Amino acid sequence: MNDPHPHSVDVAYLGARESLRRLEDAALTSCDVVEILLERIGQIDASDGTALRSVVALSDDARRVAVERDEQRARGEILGALHGVAIMIKDNIEAEGLPGCAGSTSLVGRPARDAALVTRLRDAGAIILGSTNLSQWANIRSPYSTSGYSASTGLVANPWALDRSAGGSSSGSGAAVAAGLVPLAVGTETDGSITCPASLNGVAGLKPTVGNVSRVGVVPISHSQDSPGPMARHVEDLELLYGVLSGSQAPRVSVAARLVEAPNWRTGHRGTDALFDDVMSQLRRDGRHVPRREGGLPGPGDFDDELTVMLAELFDDMDTYLGQRRGEGVRSLAEVVAFENDHANVEQRYFGHEFFERALASGGCDTEAYRAARARNVHWAVDTCLTSVLGDEDVIVSPAYGPAWKSDLVNGDNAKYVSPSIMAAAVAGWPILMVPMGFVEGLPVGLTLVGRPHQEWTLLAVAREIESVVALDAASSKPSWRAPTRG
Repeated sequence: MNDPHPHSVDVAYLGARESLRRLEDAALTSCDVVEILLERIGQIDASDGTALRSVVALSDDARRVAVERDEQRARGEILGALHGVAIMIKDNIEAEGLPGCAGSTSLVGRPARDAALVTRLRDAGAIILGSTNLSQWANIRSPYSTSGYSASTGLVANPWALDRSAGGSSSGSGAAVAAGLVPLAVGTETDGSITCPASLNGVAGLKPTVGNVSRVGVVPISHSQDSPGPMARHVEDLELLYGVLSGSQAPRVSVAARLVEAPNWRTGHRGTDALFDDVMSQLRRDGRHVPRREGGLPGPGDFDDELTVMLAELFDDMDTYLGQRRGEGVRSLAEVVAFENDHANVEQRYFGHEFFERALASGGCDTEAYRAARARNVHWAVDTCLTSVLGDEDVIVSPAYGPAWKSDLVNGDNAKYVSPSIMAAAVAGWPILMVPMGFVEGLPVGLTLVGRPHQEWTLLAVAREIESVVALDAASSKPSWRAPTRG
């Protein structure tokens, strides 16, 4: 299938930096961009032919703010690095006038305030275009969940193949950026929720070091692993958005990062791992010295420990968040469970909330079980995996995920092809970046870069290098909109 709305393609697939250049040259106005993107969203996101369902809601003031940004630019009043650029935020991030309901009908109608990161975006001149769909409650409800599904908005589709998963939990952010509905989006990640949809949708995504981007006003899962982060089609745009979200700037003097490959950290998908080998071979042919050093692999106990930690933190963090949220409604995780039981025909239509129930039984973080699980998990992630692989190097390179699997609301996800680097970085709270590395059977796949804490700018510099080696042309980077197929 060709692009379903071809006359808007030129503007829709502009990166944020290119949009800024055209705005500065008066070749475009922010009003032009907003009108084109809103029309494109209307034509693509909810139409019968494509029905991405990546967008939850549109901002009522987007057009008004676009006018303001154009008038300010005409007067030479540039607010910041994103002046006049459109952006979307994940639906678990609060913003005035947007739902911020994490995909749950239990929060529908509950008024939202601007999260701290949204304030940063507005101060930098960004236009908040709307909010994006997600795996409900950021995919912490059930072991049988389907990535990209929420009770409030439905199932996100992948614009490369409409019957394939857009990943989770920042599925709508990844799909919207890939589909040319917006140049920039903010996702959140606890374990894989930016890197997975970035890989499956063929865009770039960065989960920063936990704590580097404010989580105030973001629906939580785990204070030791949650982090909002940028998603974009190009690494230079990732840099732009990360700088605003974190309030930091790239170092004036760049230092060449030393890379290391963990040859046993593979996805297990033959085509994806073979493509990764090709990329690494090209890097080495270009003169890059990349040693190989095997790392620890997760066992059942490591997965169990991570889940124990997340559920205990969910119990405490969600109660705190809901107790402070404006408006009337659920005030605790226990009240969410009761609401979902009372509205099971909507909230539990396809799967239940077994993880919520386990979180309620966990007793929270003030238990020996939590403290022991967290200590074991961090030791595995940091000592057995990350530092043992890094040695004296700076960045670990590995494949990310296999191609997008078929979405299945009956049986849940089939996400079996994933690199151990994702979980190790998640548990440690270290930064991880996903950059597209090409296609397998017509579907995008990505490469991950893991760095030490607070070394995001190093990862971004390496990602630029990978992007130049892969050198995907503009045409091949646009989604194929493949219709649902059998098999």
